[in-house]
Amino acid sequence: MSDTAPAAPITFDDFLKVDVRVGIIRAVHPFPEARKPAYKLEIDFGPEIGVKKSSAQITVHYTPEDLVGRRVLAVVNFPPRQIGKFMSEVLTLGVPDENGAVVLVRPDLDVPIGGRLY
Repeated sequence: MSDTAPAAPITFDDFLKVDVRVGIIRAVHPFPEARKPAYKLEIDFGPEIGVKKSSAQITVHYTPEDLVGRRVLAVVNFPPRQIGKFMSEVLTLGVPDENGAVVLVRPDLDVPIGGRLY
């Protein structure tokens, strides 16, 4: 499947299995050992989920200073994924710009952290 081709249809029940939550980035660390330029993020999803780690290839549009305090959306119920020596616990969501660089998906208002996408 290409990045622009529509995905195969799913049911609403399939959609409900994906747990997308709002978190706030609390810390950003360099990730020089990543194959592609990336940051290590610490994202706070509130008391029920806590702080989770994520690797994100978002260095084109964002500096660490831009990211701390920013609300983002992430999938919180995928299994952790080993990326080099780093264990990424959530998938931070983004979409490609015209050159393929990642632009983060985020709410346009300051909604409470931990809120679930529906």
